[in-house]
Order: sequence, then C-alpha cells, then structure tokens
Amino acid sequence: MSTVTNSAAATAATSAAVSQAQSSTKSLLADTQDRFLELLVTQLKNQDPLDPMDNAEMTSQVAQLSTVNGINQLNNTLLALAGQMDVSQSMQAATLIGKQVLVPGSKIALGGEGDSRTATPFGVDIISPSTSVKVTILDASGQAVKTMDLGPQSPGVMALQWDGKGDGGVDLADGAYTIKAEAVGANQQPVGVNVLMSGKVGSVVTTNEGPKLDLGLAGKFSLLDIKQIMS
Repeated sequence: MSTVTNSAAATAATSAAVSQAQSSTKSLLADTQDRFLELLVTQLKNQDPLDPMDNAEMTSQVAQLSTVNGINQLNNTLLALAGQMDVSQSMQAATLIGKQVLVPGSKIALGGEGDSRTATPFGVDIISPSTSVKVTILDASGQAVKTMDLGPQSPGVMALQWDGKGDGGVDLADGAYTIKAEAVGANQQPVGVNVLMSGKVGSVVTTNEGPKLDLGLAGKFSLLDIKQIMS
C-alpha cells in the first residue's frame, strides 16, 4: 500500500509541475507573438512611402520570431521529457521500499545479545584493482578496535559484515561505530576506495531535486547514491 501511495503522490506532483510549466511557457509565447505582430503592423503602417521597409529586414524579423517559437517548443519538449523521467524515477524508487541498500557513508551500529548480536552491514567501493584492501572499525572516541584485511580485490562494490568482536576476539560494547578503508595497487600506490553504510528504505520523498529515499537515521539519498541493493 505504501509503495502505491508514494508512487501515485510522486506522479501527481510531477505531472502538476510539468503542466504548470507548460501552461506558463505557452502563455509567454502567445504574449511574445502578439507583441511582435503588433509592432510589425505598426511599423508597416508608419513606414516612409519613399523609403519602405526592406524585405530582407522584414524577413529577418519574422525569422527571429520563428526562432523564439522553436526555442519555446524545444523547452516544452524538454519539460515533458524531464517530467517523464521524474515519474519513472519515482516509480523505480517506490519499488525499493523495505529494501536494504548500500549508500555512501561510514556509520555502523552494533547491538543485540548473545548469538543474536549483530552489526549493521556495510561495504567498500573499490575503484581500481588492488593488491591489498584493509578496513578499520573505530569506536566513538576514534580508537581503532578492529582491522579486517581483505587481501587483493578487483574493482567494484563488496558487501561486508562485522561480528562485533575486536582484534582480540572480545565482544565490544553496543553502540555507534565508524569505518574507514584504504587500498594499494601495483608498486604500493594508493587506490581509491569509498566506504558504504547500509540503510532500510522506509519511504520515498518527492523533492525539487527528484525523488529521495528515506533511510531513517541514515538520512535521505537519491537513486544515484545507491551502490548495491542487498535484500
């Protein structure tokens, strides 16, 4: 039900915005044409009979109006295409409600008891082939508590899970943690690697920048921010 409601609301809002923009453009175009024709008729009525308006000049003015008309028609077409893209993105975003996704960010949370004790999933986005990738988990004070050596890795997104234990194998306290990653390639040169956090899509929000996915405490993200859909 929430998927349908969010999708319908986004579609209605986008259609209304496109319709309003097209109506405004048509009104502006009509006013421009009326002013041009009025000016042209006035020029013709008041021209000097001994020195009438040059045909080339009149043709140039008509061509200018045609150019303005063409530009406005192009604007209407672009507005319609943009509206269709917004509707399509809203429909696509609505299908992600309830899904767990990876987006740019470094926050993870640890909680639970006993065997059910888990940390929120996270990931890394490796830009180039790497001979070594290391992930470090930091506590609230910025102290490194866990280092994960992932070894050589190919470019791409890798989803990861932490068991909540420190480097000594001891269970760490529940709470908020952060992650950082570093990678090296051939000749020990640094390789670009971005850390990713996970969040569950609770709803879709329509904004001036397009549809946004609401991941609760993780924040709001666009479809372009999604690096991997986990479930």
